[in-house]
Amino acid sequence: MFEKILFPVDASRETSHAISIVADLGSRYNSHVYVLSVLDDSRVEPDQLESTRANIESLLQQTKAALRQVGLPEVKTLFREGKTAFIICDVADEMDLSLIVMGSRGLGLGTEGVDDSVSNRVINLAPCPVLVVP
Repeated sequence: MFEKILFPVDASRETSHAISIVADLGSRYNSHVYVLSVLDDSRVEPDQLESTRANIESLLQQTKAALRQVGLPEVKTLFREGKTAFIICDVADEMDLSLIVMGSRGLGLGTEGVDDSVSNRVINLAPCPVLVVP
């Protein structure tokens, strides 16, 4: 049913809560899990780009290790740059993914509030089902 799961991550509390959901679904459906982090460089000062990239790589590796530790053998990491919601949906479409699991907050709340949140945009634009973890 959920052969390929996309798990967009950041350093938020919601991401850490979603790890157990991804692990459970991945184990239950024998899924390939793709852990994605997106750098929106328009939100990062130019002198902070390299350290931000390093932090993202560390987060990706930590998340991959946590998922492997609970028994998911097929975990791959992806790093992209651009507008977060659009990149998440593009990756899901390009890779023909079956499900996106993501936290409800943390990936970037816009100035307009909840209606402009990344999770809300992904829900409206995604080519597959989206499970939002509070």
